Amino acid sequence: MWQGVDKRRFPRAEYPCEVILIKKGENKKLSTHTENIGTGGVCVILKKGMGRFYFVELTIYLKDGQPPIKCDGRVVWAIKSREQFDTGIEFINIKEKDVRRIEKVVEECLKTNHNSLDNQ
Repeated sequence: MWQGVDKRRFPRAEYPCEVILIKKGENKKLSTHTENIGTGGVCVILKKGMGRFYFVELTIYLKDGQPPIKCDGRVVWAIKSREQFDTGIEFINIKEKDVRRIEKVVEECLKTNHNSLDNQ
């Protein structure tokens, strides 16, 4: 994982959960997991690189016992790491109630583990 200075607008926490990703205009589903998550976006692990500015549909399965979060996203960066790609996706058209769910998960992770990525 990249260890540089984090200049994100939203705090993120290391929080592994399942994500289903569909590239807009395609029917192929990619099942993956998060590296970290925040209210503004998510970092997922992909086997193949995806170019910047690709639009995707996301289904995120938080471990909070509620239905998955469904929203759109846009790839904003991708970094090759060994045989995979760490891929940053910005949320688009996410419901406010889902933002609050993510915020709660991040706050709990930060309280419990102190794994904030905006302090590294």
